[in-house]
Amino acid sequence: MKDLYNHLTLVQAVAPVVVKTGTVPDAAKVDLAGYNSAVIEMSCGAKPSGEDGAITLKLEHADDSTTPGTAGTFSSVAAADVQGATPDAGIIKTLATATDAPAAVYKFGYVGGKRHIKLTIAAAADNTNGTIIGVTVIKGHGLDVPPIS
Repeated sequence: MKDLYNHLTLVQAVAPVVVKTGTVPDAAKVDLAGYNSAVIEMSCGAKPSGEDGAITLKLEHADDSTTPGTAGTFSSVAAADVQGATPDAGIIKTLATATDAPAAVYKFGYVGGKRHIKLTIAAAADNTNGTIIGVTVIKGHGLDVPPIS
């Protein structure tokens, strides 16, 4: 077996939280400096029956601002920037109804080439009980790691 453990860095972008109408986590910004790849992992509990308001995950990216290490202006990712989804105005995942949103884990690759990414979860009306969601960013292909053995 090869060593993968020492070649990844995990960032908890959104700690598991109940997302419902009026209660959403703050947008999470992740600096990808020192890495050449990223995967966004979204873990979701089952959406309650009868809750038909959309819950969305939006992905945006930015270069550095004039201050090194600080994100500039974020913009929505394009289709060429993401693997595993075709973004619509940056939205890479929509949980619409309980029927199409069972408990699941989703993954998306970011290949956009900018240093900073931002993940925003939004919830429309009709999400009274809420859905548990957590998001992790997995940074890979680090610049300062030894070759995979």
